[in-house]
Amino acid sequence: MTRLDEFKNSVKGKNITVIGIGISNLPLIKYLVSLGANVKACDRRDRDALGKSYDELKGLDIIFNLGDNYLEDIDADIIFKTPGMRFDNPYLLRAQEQGARITSEMEVFFDVCPSHIIAVTGSDGKTTTTTLIHKMMSEAGYKTWLGGNIGNPLLTDAERMSPNDWVILELSSFQLHTMRKSPEIAVITNISPNHLDMHKDYKEYIDAKKNIMLWQGRDNKLVVNADNAVTDAIGKEARGSVEYFSRRKKAGVYLNGNTVYRGDTKVLDISDIKIPGMHNVENYMAAIAAVEGKVSDDVILKIAKTFGGVEHRIELVRTLDGVRYYNSSIDSSPNRTINTLSVFENKVIMIAGGKDKGIPYDEVGPAIADKVKVLILIGATSDKIEEALIKTGRADGVTIIRKTEYPDAVKTAHDMAKDGDVVLLSPASTSFDMFRNFEERGNLFKRLVNEL
Repeated sequence: MTRLDEFKNSVKGKNITVIGIGISNLPLIKYLVSLGANVKACDRRDRDALGKSYDELKGLDIIFNLGDNYLEDIDADIIFKTPGMRFDNPYLLRAQEQGARITSEMEVFFDVCPSHIIAVTGSDGKTTTTTLIHKMMSEAGYKTWLGGNIGNPLLTDAERMSPNDWVILELSSFQLHTMRKSPEIAVITNISPNHLDMHKDYKEYIDAKKNIMLWQGRDNKLVVNADNAVTDAIGKEARGSVEYFSRRKKAGVYLNGNTVYRGDTKVLDISDIKIPGMHNVENYMAAIAAVEGKVSDDVILKIAKTFGGVEHRIELVRTLDGVRYYNSSIDSSPNRTINTLSVFENKVIMIAGGKDKGIPYDEVGPAIADKVKVLILIGATSDKIEEALIKTGRADGVTIIRKTEYPDAVKTAHDMAKDGDVVLLSPASTSFDMFRNFEERGNLFKRLVNEL
């Protein structure tokens, strides 16, 4: 009997509560019902706010717990929590005391997955790095599955996987926080303060990230950034092999001048990489280290020359009257915005702001002073971003405009832009003050730009 068979048998007839009716849990709820479980679906949103998600489930034999009191009566044999819910939530702790087992879709997937797993985490660059690894492995002829935080829940696909397949996962700190298994190959792109509105402090955030390698064995591999103090230190704790990548010194994969090397072998030149920015060179080095021994340099070079980037990451939306409009809604932290701004040679018109994650914004100030001529602020972090710019003493060189609605922000950017300008959405903040996720924010920006 496989581990997946054991799981299927273990949930049949059990009372299971699923908290969060989102992207990862929608297919999970349907799957659990198909396995004969008694399912209760809980969400803070009411049926109107859930919209299509509710419509997809309303015909199933499940109980809904919706609205502000959605965590009342979550007694169950097994509780699947949404990744963004802390493990020490009082309602979860009470249910655990009453005998409930607390888990998540990703934790169960690790338990039942029959395939090899490569998983990527980090504060920045994890989606692009995960996508690169997936493209390289697929191009090399491996049967691959892409999922995790990148948007594809994989538990329901587990029975179609084989031992020779490779699963490529992006994992967030929320998904890793209570993980007790690690992948065969783990990649940590970098770590900097992030999500401190959810984690009680920076140490807890780092410890969550470390779970990606903490449970590895001798035969497993960890890929880490030698230039990042936190990840460099984590590499010294590895139980298996470690491969470092670096822009600044010789390592397993490193940058020398304008060329990326693996050991003494040239892999590619920076000019071969289609997506711009030195941070993307780092993403390529991380991916190259992860696929070492499995993917040829010819395949890596082919991907570099053809891969145009991931949606919402310095994505060119359109050129109108000589003005280029870029959507980088993924920039949910100051560090991401700093990396994005480094790509542009001339000063840009930038739309920024969103939900505060409790992280410092001081570092983004100099980048804005250097690379932004018009700063259009919208959202809860507007004050913090403006304060970071003022602290540089160079705020006089930037026109600062406040808006409360995205249509007004985009129209203002359009009205101020001239032939040769760049209009950039790079919020430096999460989207949750106004949107469900960064994709929704980016899609609105693209629609507004295309309607100009």
